[in-house]
Amino acid sequence: MKNTIKTCRHCEDEFDCRSTRKATVGGYIDECPDCVEELGTETHVRYQGVISGEGKQACIQILSFESKADAEEYKRRWERNSGWNNRRTGGLNDSSIKFKKVGETRGNANHKGKG
Repeated sequence: MKNTIKTCRHCEDEFDCRSTRKATVGGYIDECPDCVEELGTETHVRYQGVISGEGKQACIQILSFESKADAEEYKRRWERNSGWNNRRTGGLNDSSIKFKKVGETRGNANHKGKG
């Protein structure tokens, strides 16, 4: 396995670029997690995939969020209120969570042509 210890380009501390914390905060490969958080260098769009149960096939949506906090809050609400054939929205339509739909694959409850 290759060496996963890198030196941060900002503070020159050594860190493990494959650590869980590094994966969580993101940033460039040569930026330690502390500098990524302090300097705010992570700028990629946060995506979240969600799936609903409709018939024998499911609807899959990919959403992009304005912030990590919005993505985490949506995920928390989704996990609390999702389930096969669960019709409750549980605050998922709350306008305080900013997101847009990037992609969607609709399920087909009648996928075998039976009525």
